[in-house]
Amino acid sequence: MKKASEYRQHAVECRQLAAGVAGPQRDQLLEMANTWERLAAERSELVQRHPEIGLGGEHHEETIIAAE
Repeated sequence: MKKASEYRQHAVECRQLAAGVAGPQRDQLLEMANTWERLAAERSELVQRHPEIGLGGEHHEETIIAAE
């Protein structure tokens, strides 16, 4: 399992790649980015409810992000 922050980074990378292509490939990369964002949100919510499963300070990171 990865941290929510890693999922968010994957989303950023997909969006950066999408900026350089067109057509169906762009659409697919944007869909992948949205999926990574959804997974990050789900992971964040889970870690906030169950801090014991957080990886290396993940609970603290997600608490800060949730407060923003």
